[in-house]
Amino acid sequence: MNTLIFRTVAPFLTALMLLFSVFVLLRGHNEPGGGFIGGLIAASGLAIFGIARGVAAVRRALFFHPLSIAGCGLFLSTAAGLLSILVGVPFMTGLWIYPKLLGLEVPLSSVMLFDLGVYLVVLGAITSIALALEEKEMG
Repeated sequence: MNTLIFRTVAPFLTALMLLFSVFVLLRGHNEPGGGFIGGLIAASGLAIFGIARGVAAVRRALFFHPLSIAGCGLFLSTAAGLLSILVGVPFMTGLWIYPKLLGLEVPLSSVMLFDLGVYLVVLGAITSIALALEEKEMG
């Protein structure tokens, strides 16, 4: 399956899948999608890249160990829930702020922080599993 065409197309397909995963993540808290589905799409893109170019290429592309990415996501998701307790409302209550950036009001929420954390947990965990399976198959 590791043909010249596949090795050539895989980086473009991976980039497209990563971009689409961010779209699904950002769309997710108002429409279907979100952190879980976005993370699965991103991990699938990295798995395709790993099949085409090898595990070492994926590890170089990630910069961080996949389990470190998952740990960061777990921290963000937990922090999103604990923010509500600090404000004095029930755990996991959505909080919103509206800062102005370059003259535009940008709505930011703890819900988005939670979704980003879930995205990173899924991306890190699934990528770690896929890379371990690919290394085992090759070794």
